[in-house]
Amino acid sequence: MPLDLRAPLPGLVWGAYPERREPPRRSWPWQRAGYRRQLTAVRAALAGWRMLDEAAFAARLRTVQGRLGRDGLAGDALTEALAAAVDAARRSLGMEAYDTQLHAALVMLDNRLAEMATGEGKTLSAALTAAVGALAGMPVHVLTANDYLVERDATNLAPFYARLGLRVDFVTGEMSEARRRTSYAAPVCYVTARELVFDYLRDGQRRGHARGDLQRRVAALGGDTVQPLLRGLCMAVVDEADSLLIDEAMMPLILSRQVRDSGARAFFWQAWSLAGELVSGVDFRVDAPAMQARLTDAGRLRLAGRVAALGGRWRSRRLREEVVALALAARHVYRRDVHYLVRDGQVEIIDEITGRAAPGRVWSRGLHGLVELKEGCRPSPATETLAQITFQRFFPRYHRLCGMSGTLREARGELREVYGLDVVCIPSRLPASRKSFPGRLYGARHALWDAVARRVAEIRQTGRPVLVGTSSVAESESLSASLAAAGVEHTVLNARFDADEAAIVARAGEPGQVTVATNMAGRGTDIPLAAGVAAAGGLHVMCCQFNASRRIDRQLEGRCARQGDPGSVETWISLDVARVAEVPLLGLLSRRYGMAADGAVKVGPRLLRALLGWYQWRQAGQERRARWALLQADREWERGLSFGGPGE
Repeated sequence: MPLDLRAPLPGLVWGAYPERREPPRRSWPWQRAGYRRQLTAVRAALAGWRMLDEAAFAARLRTVQGRLGRDGLAGDALTEALAAAVDAARRSLGMEAYDTQLHAALVMLDNRLAEMATGEGKTLSAALTAAVGALAGMPVHVLTANDYLVERDATNLAPFYARLGLRVDFVTGEMSEARRRTSYAAPVCYVTARELVFDYLRDGQRRGHARGDLQRRVAALGGDTVQPLLRGLCMAVVDEADSLLIDEAMMPLILSRQVRDSGARAFFWQAWSLAGELVSGVDFRVDAPAMQARLTDAGRLRLAGRVAALGGRWRSRRLREEVVALALAARHVYRRDVHYLVRDGQVEIIDEITGRAAPGRVWSRGLHGLVELKEGCRPSPATETLAQITFQRFFPRYHRLCGMSGTLREARGELREVYGLDVVCIPSRLPASRKSFPGRLYGARHALWDAVARRVAEIRQTGRPVLVGTSSVAESESLSASLAAAGVEHTVLNARFDADEAAIVARAGEPGQVTVATNMAGRGTDIPLAAGVAAAGGLHVMCCQFNASRRIDRQLEGRCARQGDPGSVETWISLDVARVAEVPLLGLLSRRYGMAADGAVKVGPRLLRALLGWYQWRQAGQERRARWALLQADREWERGLSFGGPGE
């Protein structure tokens, strides 16, 4: 079915709070617009816009807005609107849009995802897309990685939007409800996905989660006159789309409120104490990949005997086994500085994908309180869940959804199936000049860090900067200790220093600069090369982490050799780094071929790459099937609810 080119607007036709009520239909490559032909037309129209003075520019822009409202995002109206936006960027910011950026904007205005190489100018592409959508009258949400980027982009791009007669605003975590409502009222609003989803859930609480416009009007008759925060889900432009739509798709976003304790804290104290009496391998087994601990039959019997005299909640077999299993997971699975950190006396979850701390996010079912007990932190207030949703259920509710990332092609099938989104790969503006060196496998982590320290010192002497990617706070600090022992000056970027992220990354391209970072250095901010660095060979990236997805590897690799600059990358890992021990044959090969003097396993780089790639391919399939199963279960539950309830 062809794309509906009309602009969904709050009002009589689309309702006061537009949102899609059915899953989107899949798009297919043969339904794409002729982007090259459109690009030529935009360039031709741009010549006319450049000749206009300010008054004539404004008058012609009003005419184009009227045509967009009448004809939708298609044909000459789309061409003229995009050309106007390009010229507005030149007039207000002094920025000339490249063909690759225009190509990406056309793809996104066609309700698709654009894969753009890192450093190709995604920020301007997103702004051009959002501006055209807003000129058509749609409230546009631009979603980016964190509050810093939200405020930075909205502030820096304000002159661009103002030249088009549009207001831009932003939403960050500390804003009041009234301030949020004002921000969402702007034609273009920059916001993180988490803040947006929670505000959507708050709106749902007010209207009783009635999704039809008639249902909302009936709810309003009940006396609730408070205006919603959002103006509906009309159009979203999603930066780093694969992170939200794939990697974090199943993460439950839970809206909760504080309640009286009513004995829950004492119950978890007892569970923590009982879990400490159980013996690993006898009473329970740890399933590290699943982040769970499971009681054995012997453990269930022992637990039943220990709680026989306690009564109350402990009489429920299912409840006691579940909470003790959670306590065991808190003790034996969740690790400080890997899965969480303790800052200012509070437990903060570390996002596995981005490596950033996530203040305010909590584990559910009492797990967070159990980890707080483990670390001796002040317990968080007891809460109850009011509403929850996942990204893979939320984003399909947008009438127009588009986005971009540097790593989309591996997930194109799932993106089309779940979100109805096709992926279009945008060619790089300049040829890539990245060099890839053979990977190396080490038998133990200490040998790996010592070898990495020697390698970093060697490269640093040439005047090149080095970025080393690690998988956790703990590993970044272990490597930091090895670098310090080797006399290598360096900077660490992990969840402890997230407030300094932009400044640290901005310096990472200076001569001889060494930056040790978790995944948080792979998103959102550019690494500019200082004078003379390109001539020395550019940025060198060392990947010392093994990710479940090849896409995440590519995100780190993409930090070097941007926009035609030189650069190089190599992967060094050890057998005791997370996930590597799960790869079949690696342990056998290490015993078969033995170790070199520096602790490296004597396995060929091609064989190593093939084994790691096969494991990532298998893991990606398992995670894809898990996401699909959860989505199908959610949809089935939602269809079974009466009166069209959405299932939050």
